[in-house]
Amino acid sequence: MEKLIADFSQQLKEAIEIGRKAELTPQHYDIRNVVIAGLGGSGIGGTIVNELVFGKIKVPITVVKNYQLPEFVNEHTLVITCSYSGNTEETIHALEDGMNRMAKIVCITSGGSMERLAKKAGLDCILIPSGMPPRSCIGYSLIQLLYVLFHYRMIDLGFEEGVKAAIKLLDKNENRIQKEAKKIAKKLNKKFPIIYACAGFEGVAIRFRQQLNENAKVLVSHNVIPEMNHNELVGWTEKGKYAVVILRNELDYERNQMRVVINKEVIGKYAKSIIEINSKGDSLIENTIYLIHLTDWVSVYLAELRKVDAVEVKVIDFLKGELGK
Repeated sequence: MEKLIADFSQQLKEAIEIGRKAELTPQHYDIRNVVIAGLGGSGIGGTIVNELVFGKIKVPITVVKNYQLPEFVNEHTLVITCSYSGNTEETIHALEDGMNRMAKIVCITSGGSMERLAKKAGLDCILIPSGMPPRSCIGYSLIQLLYVLFHYRMIDLGFEEGVKAAIKLLDKNENRIQKEAKKIAKKLNKKFPIIYACAGFEGVAIRFRQQLNENAKVLVSHNVIPEMNHNELVGWTEKGKYAVVILRNELDYERNQMRVVINKEVIGKYAKSIIEINSKGDSLIENTIYLIHLTDWVSVYLAELRKVDAVEVKVIDFLKGELGK
């Protein structure tokens, strides 16, 4: 897993090349809404992209992490299905649902049933490299989603420069990133991590939570400011082994940044520690990629401290086996 994380900037470079070379059918459809279907490591890219293009895209995006698509899906819907293995049960069902409703479909996968279905039905399919844990391939899936939206003239190509800038940022700061990640992992060890981020950055918080779940094998909570100010903040009434992580972004809405300061004052009375992780970059996509990389390292270092295998996910394999009976 460490090698895969260390190669993240190279993955982003390869993702740009794949996106540029992707052969998608000419865009002449009247697309009125977008659905991105995917789960786990294959699906988090959709959540993040939805936030990255917020305020830029003229049509609504719905992210689906289930078997069925929303009732509104029809011939005016662009459905993008993401399954790294190509065999994710829920996403295959969603793909078939979209086909039945005559939606325009683009598949992002490394192979499996999804690739076979796409070939048989003549669907657009972007193939990404295979043989890795799905959660380690977020660079491939996230960037392909952006290229698909660009192909359908929903966003411009400006994201490409942002990704290139992020690659330079990671390469320049790699040693510092790893050192910071080790310090954070030590503070999280033997604690219950609670992750907070401001609205518009929740995808990064979810990604961090999922990486801690799968790599470090720990339970984690996350919530979003300002929503948590209307409920969860009231629950801070008892001390415990809580390690609160606040993902900071200079681009966060000013009023939400003020809320963070006040929240720290309230939470600080009960949490063992409050860890602020500051993103870097001149754009939202740079800040996003930077924090994904840093927090990925945190999850692996915490796995080392806990002496667990960051790669294996036996309980998920067990679940799939039981469902397959």
